[in-house]
Amino acid sequence: MIKKPFFGLGKPKLRYAGISDLDGKQIRDLPLPARITLLHRSAGGPQDDPIVYPGEEVRTGQKLALYETGEEYLFSTATGTISGIADAQGYAGQSFLSITIDLKPKDRWDTELEKGVKDTSLEKLLPFISHLPGISDSCFHIGRDHPLKTVIINGLDQDLLVATNQLMVRDNADNLAQGVDFLKELTGAESVVFAVPPYLKSEAEKSGAQVRVIEPLYPNASPRLLVNEILNRPVPPWEDFKDLGVGLISPEGVLALRSAAMEGKVPVTKVITVIDKDYGLTPVRARIGTPVGDILQSLNINLSQGDRLVSGGPMQGRGIYSEDTPVLHDTDAIMVQDKSRMIAPGSDPCINCGECVRACPSRIPVNMLIRLLENGLYEEAAQEYDLLSCVECGLCSYVCVMRIPIFHYIMLGKHELALTGGQEE
Repeated sequence: MIKKPFFGLGKPKLRYAGISDLDGKQIRDLPLPARITLLHRSAGGPQDDPIVYPGEEVRTGQKLALYETGEEYLFSTATGTISGIADAQGYAGQSFLSITIDLKPKDRWDTELEKGVKDTSLEKLLPFISHLPGISDSCFHIGRDHPLKTVIINGLDQDLLVATNQLMVRDNADNLAQGVDFLKELTGAESVVFAVPPYLKSEAEKSGAQVRVIEPLYPNASPRLLVNEILNRPVPPWEDFKDLGVGLISPEGVLALRSAAMEGKVPVTKVITVIDKDYGLTPVRARIGTPVGDILQSLNINLSQGDRLVSGGPMQGRGIYSEDTPVLHDTDAIMVQDKSRMIAPGSDPCINCGECVRACPSRIPVNMLIRLLENGLYEEAAQEYDLLSCVECGLCSYVCVMRIPIFHYIMLGKHELALTGGQEE
């Protein structure tokens, strides 16, 4: 998909990928890699030395306590030997603890954990909910201090050319019905709403949840826009979903909770939509922690100098700078872009055409916002031109006549603001 300037009186009519775009393809299970890398987002501030160490044997599903103090941990998604521990940085400079595990050919499941999680009580499940595939820490908070009134299952995918959530709805109607029953029991939510495109309505109705059909036009699946559409209640930037008693979860997250509670095993794989250089879609299931390069090799996708790797889709994806970057529990897509199809950002200033303002679903004066962001005036951008109201859909960059990388300026502005305490990342 080559970006072209857009001239019009509103948002461009971009449609999400549908099940028909997969041509009946089934999810392909990829083999175990030789090694995996697990990443733990650091809590910030000084940390003790990790209490895990190279040479330690770990089992699949084993809970790995990371420090003597605190309750920070990871779950091993495979069986093997820890071969390396290091500090790492994320896309916007976030700090991570990286644990590399050399794998053995067969899984040995951690039986103690298996017995412990085979329980539907909130207390038993809370410790590992944020580590399950398909669950986003930023959208799904569960706890006695913040009981949920409404749970929204997002059966649409948030970016273009991605079909991960839709595949899970298409192929797992029976298990989703069990998962929804458990979700109601776990959260005590007054209602569970299943948001799906029209062509998945019948599958969603089998779940027993209240079904809400959403027109598959981008960016309708964006969490804040979706909550506004379903509850008729906008989510201001200073409020979290938990403050509203709302939790968003993907169909894969529902299935992960069901598996943990009913089968007694922590899910260790992630379903991903792989987007190749010709924009063909291939759904795969890989072990969490698998290097991106191993996935591309399994699909015979070759990288050349100058090609671009992206975690996510074409509108909201983040650049991947190493083929060793691992699949995480919230990785929904990997995109490979051929160097010949890239369009370089422009270096000329804004001409104030207003296309970005017309396209913005949050109605932000983007033409003014970008002027402050280009000059590093992040606090002023938040206070005067609603930087934090941006839902990060990327439409502003898509329609920009001058090809200014507005979306990247916005991400940088939010990150820099977070470092000063102006916003939580």
